[in-house]
Amino acid sequence: MERATPAPKERRLRLLSCNILAGASVQRYSEYVTRSLNAVLPGRAKIANLDSLAALLPQFDVVGLQEADAGSLRSGFLNQTRYLAEAAGMPYWSHQPNRPVAGLSHTANGLISRIEPSMVLDYPLPGRGRGALLARFGTGKHTLAVVIAHLSLGAASRARQLGFITEILEDQPHAVLMGDLNTDVESPEMRRLFARSRLQPPAQATPTFPSWRPKRALDHILASPTVVLEKVWTLPQAFSDHLALAAEIHLPAHTGEHG
Repeated sequence: MERATPAPKERRLRLLSCNILAGASVQRYSEYVTRSLNAVLPGRAKIANLDSLAALLPQFDVVGLQEADAGSLRSGFLNQTRYLAEAAGMPYWSHQPNRPVAGLSHTANGLISRIEPSMVLDYPLPGRGRGALLARFGTGKHTLAVVIAHLSLGAASRARQLGFITEILEDQPHAVLMGDLNTDVESPEMRRLFARSRLQPPAQATPTFPSWRPKRALDHILASPTVVLEKVWTLPQAFSDHLALAAEIHLPAHTGEHG
């Protein structure tokens, strides 16, 4: 009599998406004005803020950053994605610089992961100074595709950017889009995204902005039907003007595995 082979176990991963505002902490609207000089200068408070975030990152498997600084005056010429990865002891990182401003600031998207990506691709998005990182984990039919993006403030630009992301993910059955999308899920451009891609709207909105009194769900972790969002929550600590958004996902067996 042959022994039955146990079915392969499904996988669970924890994701985190965080707009870090280049390390700055904002706790009320008036500080956008009163602390505007601090936004373009380095300081110990920014490093302390990054260190506090880094202490929490080991809880997660894949982290997407928006508004990280790629190494300019406001960060003390520090690549903040690399700094966070090394401080957290997470082995894989990549970044995508997007908006250099005369050496004063250099905004970037960032990827930090404890899982080795099989590929990381850098896409400029339609519009000025916006981009998306596509990280693939695993190969073939078991590939998990994760896009990290920070979209524009204008609805027309966002619509073009989401259309581009739809094309990126067209052939990816196991997909996640996470980042600061600067709009809620009921906007026309988001409804078009859900109609034209495998990505699904969340079961309920999770407000993330402003961090001191969150009312608007601007940050999102969206997934295709094969990637089950088991729970979504915000971190209670405010590391910028957005709360960090976390999710635990449930994947088909072997999805995202390396090798």
